Amino acid sequence: MIDALSNDTEIRRAAVTARPDDEPDTTLARVAWSVIAEPGDGVAGALVAQLGPVEALRFALSQENFGLAEKAIHDGRRRWMPRAVPRAIREALHGATAIGAGLLLPGDVDWPVALDDLGDHAPAVLWVRGDISTLAARSRVAMVGARAATAYGDAVAAELSGDLAATGTVVVSGGAYGIDGAAHRAALGVGGGTVAFLAGGVDRAYPAGHQELFERIRASGALVSELPCGAAPTKFRFLSRNRLIAALGAATIVVEAGWRSGSLNTAGHASSLGRPLGAVPGPVTSAASAGCHRLMREYDAQCITNAAEVRELMGIEELPAVMAESREDPERIRLLDALSTRTPRSPSEIARIAGMAEDSTRSLLGMLSLEGSVARDDAGWRRAVG
Repeated sequence: MIDALSNDTEIRRAAVTARPDDEPDTTLARVAWSVIAEPGDGVAGALVAQLGPVEALRFALSQENFGLAEKAIHDGRRRWMPRAVPRAIREALHGATAIGAGLLLPGDVDWPVALDDLGDHAPAVLWVRGDISTLAARSRVAMVGARAATAYGDAVAAELSGDLAATGTVVVSGGAYGIDGAAHRAALGVGGGTVAFLAGGVDRAYPAGHQELFERIRASGALVSELPCGAAPTKFRFLSRNRLIAALGAATIVVEAGWRSGSLNTAGHASSLGRPLGAVPGPVTSAASAGCHRLMREYDAQCITNAAEVRELMGIEELPAVMAESREDPERIRLLDALSTRTPRSPSEIARIAGMAEDSTRSLLGMLSLEGSVARDDAGWRRAVG
């Protein structure tokens, strides 16, 4: 297959366009691996680590034996061969070019070396829309939780994410409904960086209801997948991408999770990688927090109640006073100025008066509510007195 790819003028031209400074054969081989192997395929990863991407691909699609690993290779070939067609590689490259997606390979300046801790299960390539350098930020935290989040979970996720992002920490999550979305929005709301790992191609917005959110992330953060454009999200791929979220974060924080929440899968990956693990407590009567309590009781997760405790878990020293003062950002001031202590106002009215986007306004109101700076009743939001 590698010879067919190398001799295909159209495919080779697409590889050079995607990676003008790289060896086309290396680019094509890694793209091919992202097409033919499912995420986290350890046999494929072991071959690439031992032989390099080009020779590994050549060997994988041949009939040669590999000593003691013969059965694993045989089973791998049965998985890979049906997908090993040049057309799929061509479509992957053209699909990325069509939407302006970048191609990031191990060894690149902006390659997140934290993913190398996954060993044979590390991705062969990353497809990225947005600011690739976000992946290489010095400070990153993974924040995950339930899709069916409660108002409490959304508010805590927004407070933690907004505080951390405002002081330079990139928030990493999965772009899902619930806690993921609240974390991404809060980071964007304070002008911070955020990374969303997707379970399908970066050209496919899933969930569809987060199309606008993904566009905002692309504009000031990064949408990332190890799968090529056109790849559909599946249950297995959601679970597999969780290892990337856990690996990229210097610590993983589970904000809200049920007893069998998928977020516990991310926590398991973080634990196996030796990443610090934190969990936010909730009411003992809340099924939505049962998974967090389980993590603290059975998996030694640290109890997290504020952003300072997250920084401590990450090994970041407490913020200097001058930086703490800088968190009083302009949007916070404008929002408080738009509130009255007497007249309740809706989020849309507050956003109009403050000159802010409504989703940013809602995220910031949640954080200010936890601080006690604002109050809400059935009529709307007011500025707290005293």
